[in-house]
Amino acid sequence: MRTNTLHYAANKLGRSVLGSALLFCVCASVLAENHRENTHEWHYLGGDSEHTRYNTSDQIDAANFTDLEEAWVWDGASFNAQSGRSTPSYINGVLYTVAGPRRHVVAIDPKSGETLWSYREPHTARYQYSMRKDYGKGVTYAEIDGRGVIYITSPGFFLTALDAETGRPLAGFGEKVPVKGFPNTGVVDLLKDLGHPYDPYEGLKLETGYITASSPPIVVDGVIVVGNSHEQGYNQSRRENIPGDILGYDARTGEFLWKFNVLPGPGEYGHETWENDAWEWTGDISSWAPLAADQENGIVYVPTNGATLDFYGGFRPGDNLFSTSLIALEAKTGKRIWHFQLVHHDIWNYDTPTAPVLLDVTMDGKNVPIVAQTTKQSFVYAFNRLTGEPLWPIEEKQVPRSKVPGEKLSETQPFPTKPAPYDIQGLTVDGLIDYSDELRAKAVKNLEPYEIGPLFQPPLHRDNDMGKLAALWCPGDIGGVNIDGPAAADPETGILYVTSRKHCSSRIIAPGSERDKLIKEPTGTTITDYAVLRSSRVPLPDGLPLFKPPYSRITAIDMNTGEHLWWVPVGETPKKVLDHPAVKGKDIGNTGSGTVAQMVVTPTLLMYTDVASDGTPHLFAINKTTGKSVGKVEIEEKTNYGIMTYTDVGRQYVILQTGPTLTAVALPSDSDDHMDAH
Repeated sequence: MRTNTLHYAANKLGRSVLGSALLFCVCASVLAENHRENTHEWHYLGGDSEHTRYNTSDQIDAANFTDLEEAWVWDGASFNAQSGRSTPSYINGVLYTVAGPRRHVVAIDPKSGETLWSYREPHTARYQYSMRKDYGKGVTYAEIDGRGVIYITSPGFFLTALDAETGRPLAGFGEKVPVKGFPNTGVVDLLKDLGHPYDPYEGLKLETGYITASSPPIVVDGVIVVGNSHEQGYNQSRRENIPGDILGYDARTGEFLWKFNVLPGPGEYGHETWENDAWEWTGDISSWAPLAADQENGIVYVPTNGATLDFYGGFRPGDNLFSTSLIALEAKTGKRIWHFQLVHHDIWNYDTPTAPVLLDVTMDGKNVPIVAQTTKQSFVYAFNRLTGEPLWPIEEKQVPRSKVPGEKLSETQPFPTKPAPYDIQGLTVDGLIDYSDELRAKAVKNLEPYEIGPLFQPPLHRDNDMGKLAALWCPGDIGGVNIDGPAAADPETGILYVTSRKHCSSRIIAPGSERDKLIKEPTGTTITDYAVLRSSRVPLPDGLPLFKPPYSRITAIDMNTGEHLWWVPVGETPKKVLDHPAVKGKDIGNTGSGTVAQMVVTPTLLMYTDVASDGTPHLFAINKTTGKSVGKVEIEEKTNYGIMTYTDVGRQYVILQTGPTLTAVALPSDSDDHMDAH
């Protein structure tokens, strides 16, 4: 029986809904001054625990947007910052973020960009091995006994609590880590509570598996809920791993409270979805995207990715709960309230890459609390966030079967009936470039070595009977929505803003032994029959994009009705397209740049970052109701993740994550507009 239908019955039966170095460079008086002046805060990397990326600051509007100028730049070079994938929080007059592979916690003056204090976790071998160390995404804040506390999870998989004013490790939190350099308080070793043998310095043995963290925890109802991350599935060739179980801790003391098993064992819900006893030895199913929370009802929403490994799962037959799912947990206890599996037996790397978005909408004259999950496959899955009931029907539809020996896919996958898909799904000739018949013919010829088809077209192994090089599936694993373009929303109107790109993926699937030789330090012991050997890129027709435009877009979706309101291209048509001889003199409109936007919503504007036709980075603004352009302002560098805004002492700032730096833009300091604190 399909497990996505079983969880509703459970609800109806009565389930309750429910460093080694510490650096200081500021005195307490500066912080105290800021405490008195704070307005329009941004508490979490998504603005709030609902991940709307909405802020009430309204000083910047359509009339003055193009007057924005650089106010200050914070340089993270001393922290070895590189990726720029951490959205700052603005709380009580201070900016907080993480920077660099050591994931320094940094407090920054919001008016000047001056570093106030920083904290660095001591070195460990388990940190050294970690992937995406510089992808910290942000921090978590909570008030404990009247005191502000900053929480982070690190690449080494430690949970640290710091006093928000001083940056000192929180007294009475956690316990002493038996590794040189760690403070006597303020830290929890998360590996301890997963239940696998490990060394405090070295971490897990690689034959057992590996785990890290790429998003901050979240505090709900006095509980710190901790997600995790694993080695990318396309860098794996062995079947053994540990599950990415979700952990809960007391926010005051760091005491371990509960663990939710993402890979259910005997007697647990969903255990029957794991055949071949794979639940005993495989894993992953991490929640590497940020968590979201309904603070009023004490519920945390956990998006997960697929199980070990990407693109081949013949050793783990079954639907594989709770892989590639959205799970609602009771924060106090870790008990499952409801779940929905977005992809059964995921072998497409269709992990849920961004946080769920929580809104209250009006349907049939009634207020409905919802959660919306955007996906790589260009669907928005929308549910009543208390009960798990879909807002609109979700249909199980037949999908193609795999031709890879030993692979047994689910015969069906869940297709929402509303909202409509916001970007490419599947590929046909009609979706290819059509600037001319000649270009279309070249695109068709370039696709001849590939098997193409509808959404959920499965990977194809090398040396197949069809004589094809590989399969091409659309969207690919960086198509639709992805990590670098989180959705945004307007909680006042219930409108969801989704940024997406057209992209297809193709992988050469070959014997796992070939891939294993290319991995320096593989996890696990048993080499799989098949694994991804490498990517395969379809040649572009005369250097132009393979698809019809738009290449990337922002779509506004009314979550009260499920209807699309408008869409606009992201950025501007690339110069290489505009100047191409094949399109000279043609009116092709704005194709979009092909990259996703980094967005923030205010009372009147949707602001986002991308590039103009000549490749110069810009901050763009559009009317959030109509999608009409308001203007653009050139900026120094392209942003890499989320942008945010806040108002401090009557002046509104927009913070851009520009590689190793944070760049603040604002209206000119002598402008009359910023004198009103709103």
